[in-house]
Amino acid sequence: MPDDSQDSREGQDLISGGHLVAKALKAEGVEVIYTLCGGHIIDIYDGCVDEGIDVVDVRHEQVAAHAADGYARLTGKPGCAVVTAGPGTTDAVTGVANAFRAESPMLLIGGQGAHTQHKMGSLQDLPHVDMMTPITKFASTVPDTARAADMVSMAFRECYHGAPGPSFLEIPRDVLDAKVPADKARVPKPGNYRASTRQSGDPDDVQKLADLLVQAERPAILLGSQTWTCRATDAATELVRTLNVPAYMNGAGRGTLPPGDPHHFQLSRRYAFSNADLIVIVGTPFDFRMGYGKRLSPDATVVQIDLDYRTVGKNRDIDLGIVGSADLVLSAVTQAASGRINGGDDKRKAWLEELRTAEQTALDKRLPQLRSDASPIHPYRLVSEINDFLTEDSLYIGDGGDIVTFSGQVVQPKAPGNWMDPGPLGTLGVGVPFVLAAKQARPDKEVVALFGDGAFSLTGWDFETLVRYDLPFVGIVGNNSSMNQIRYGQKAKYGEERERVGNTLGDVPYDEFARMLGGHGESVREPSEIRPALERARASGKPSLINVWIDPDAYAPGTMNQTMYK
Repeated sequence: MPDDSQDSREGQDLISGGHLVAKALKAEGVEVIYTLCGGHIIDIYDGCVDEGIDVVDVRHEQVAAHAADGYARLTGKPGCAVVTAGPGTTDAVTGVANAFRAESPMLLIGGQGAHTQHKMGSLQDLPHVDMMTPITKFASTVPDTARAADMVSMAFRECYHGAPGPSFLEIPRDVLDAKVPADKARVPKPGNYRASTRQSGDPDDVQKLADLLVQAERPAILLGSQTWTCRATDAATELVRTLNVPAYMNGAGRGTLPPGDPHHFQLSRRYAFSNADLIVIVGTPFDFRMGYGKRLSPDATVVQIDLDYRTVGKNRDIDLGIVGSADLVLSAVTQAASGRINGGDDKRKAWLEELRTAEQTALDKRLPQLRSDASPIHPYRLVSEINDFLTEDSLYIGDGGDIVTFSGQVVQPKAPGNWMDPGPLGTLGVGVPFVLAAKQARPDKEVVALFGDGAFSLTGWDFETLVRYDLPFVGIVGNNSSMNQIRYGQKAKYGEERERVGNTLGDVPYDEFARMLGGHGESVREPSEIRPALERARASGKPSLINVWIDPDAYAPGTMNQTMYK
């Protein structure tokens, strides 16, 4: 018998699931997908070619997911990674989990066996949605080809519900490859399928915070990652300068104020939080980085501003909570307080001078190590040299444990958006994929990345991807041939005779690795050689690795103070 349904399609414009996905990505403004090829997903590639979306192929799916995360952080637009079914999707789990804890909006698309082979044991068949549900804001199977674009737009909407985060879509192979009449498929129109999620906060609570800031004698504000997520740099800067409030920055909030700004503080945070009468926490949860809120003075009035109502007041009681976008909330607070306090008010002036003294005391204590000429090189000397090397156009990426903990106390990005680290999941291996994303999202930026030798080893083979795509950056490996953050903990808990169980690495010449793959590489053993090597890497115009041999017996204070080692 003739196929009547086939006859009915003759003369109609048909479109495949992969091409519908690509159209939906284009509607969202996605300019690049990060991927590792697989037979389940190639129709998406075909659609991306037609839509003008770049397809960047990497060597490990974890890299693809981390790159999508990094791209989202840098651009404010969602990143996208596309991976095949089974091990392709499970390889990407770490990248999705990292984006989930870091509140980064990205979409992971995973392949799946055909519906016609459901539960039959098809190639690479796994329950992907079940695995992804706990670490995403939205996870679903695309049930029908005509729904492919619609489901992509749905996933993007969920990425921006409350605090941002990742979504996951599984698309069976027959759904992706099948073609349907174009007029039967809903394709989202750019700008018309999701609303703004920016909230300005309760006006009464905004007024209360303005009153608290006006009345406080010893206020302090912590500008966290949501300061950058919400692009609240200008609003935050206006508030602290207008109301004369000392500001501390963490995560992606670093760089909100430039080094040298009279309201920029870094080393006196514990002192400030122990002595302030008002503490305002912006876009930072009371998690392990904040001692679960216990590091704040019990006598201080504590205010928390966050995109997610579930974060406000979690782990610690607060006096005032405001759910909203940092840019709108901080601008409204400044306006409500405007004209009610003199920026040069004597009581604030004395408080800032007190904090500046505490800041200088901490710096003086550390100065000998920052300038140390010892060999092996002290990590403080290395990160101090890196800090001095950075320009206003340098984007700094930290990937590691102990060495990045050192850098967090010293490296000061000189502009907003110029700091990237894994975030609260503490994921090692983000460095190379973040470099990949950064050089594509912001080709105007110089990228400087510091790796621990253990961290680089996890995703370092995608250095070849950077060479292949001609994406130059200045890379530094702090090489102590150890997973030193863990080594310290083992030594503290079990003694010297067991400090090196399971954490000692080989003496790997990463400079030779870089040169083998077509990049620039140098080895550095003396402190005086660091800056010249960095300058040569900058001038090389290639992906580079400066292999710096650092003292394996030096540990960051943050490592030694971790509660898990107590």
